[in-house]
Amino acid sequence: MKKRPGTFMGALETSTFGNPFRSDALTRTGAISAPKLAIIITCFNYESFVERAIRSVLDQKCDACELVVIDDGSTDHSWETISRSGVKAFKIENRGQLGACLYGLGTTQAPFILFLDADDELKPGSLTKLLDKLDERVAKVQFGLTLIDADGNPLGPFCSLNTFRERDRVLDEVLRRGVYKTPPTSGNVFRRDVCELLREVNYDKAVDGVILFAAPLFGDVVSLSEELGHYRVHGRNDSRLGQLPTAPVLERDMRRFALRTEHLRDIVRRLAPGRELIQPQQAFYYRERAYCLEIVTGRARRSTSVAALLVGLLVEPYAPARKLAMAAFFVFGAFLPTRAAKALLAIRSQGGHRSAKAYVRAISAPFRS
Repeated sequence: MKKRPGTFMGALETSTFGNPFRSDALTRTGAISAPKLAIIITCFNYESFVERAIRSVLDQKCDACELVVIDDGSTDHSWETISRSGVKAFKIENRGQLGACLYGLGTTQAPFILFLDADDELKPGSLTKLLDKLDERVAKVQFGLTLIDADGNPLGPFCSLNTFRERDRVLDEVLRRGVYKTPPTSGNVFRRDVCELLREVNYDKAVDGVILFAAPLFGDVVSLSEELGHYRVHGRNDSRLGQLPTAPVLERDMRRFALRTEHLRDIVRRLAPGRELIQPQQAFYYRERAYCLEIVTGRARRSTSVAALLVGLLVEPYAPARKLAMAAFFVFGAFLPTRAAKALLAIRSQGGHRSAKAYVRAISAPFRS
């Protein structure tokens, strides 16, 4: 029988917020099982990709999941594409990613949420594997992603992860560094109460911010090394993956990190009184981007900045080979002419393993022109 437009695998009518695992909230009149996981796709002018994102969910035919699609005021043909799919969907005035995700959160009562970007996809069978990891003590599940290009061709792994289930260790790392290794938005499932923190955000339009790092304050973080989704790289990625970072982007990242850290500090005071969170300007993440900003703007790289980065790198949780490569970047970047330093940064921004010859070519190119 054809499903009624606007629904997917049954919709929950009883609120579960506050106690999402109450037995009386899991069924309604004993007939329809409530969704345990809601996938919320937000779309702004991604008509080229949104249908593939929707199909990557629908094709899994997961009865324990609900799909909600929010068109965030698209001016292309995204809404027509979404409407043809017959899923539960809403068209709203443009609010940015954060506003659209919050709107989607209000349309579902599922106790767990996956915010899937409209240009990304989930792999077949991923939802069943994710559902198997969800229980009342889990605040977040993160999983590996595979890079794909605009046409869907695989480019390799993105944000490779270790498999673990931890809380205290992850929280300690957040307090010490302000960050931990986590994929972007589409590679995470959050418990609903963690998502509610987004209502406090008034300094950012993105979703992959404070909830990533506040999760261990709420419960366990489950990390899966298996790549269960696709992260698409194309000309309109906000992350500018593989491109030389610009000064406005670096300044935005530093400002966003500082504001997010202060928000996180307030959450720590509420949920873990007595624990201390690092000051944003002291964090390796902040110092590294400040150094890259010096290269991009052509300002002199100070030896004190390099020394602080090298000392901080000693305690960062990176593999030895990566530490060595980062140390070389900091040292060479401090002494090379600006054009050569920018070439080095451009190679580093591409991610993945780079051979020594690639770096030599990058450094020497400005001198050959």
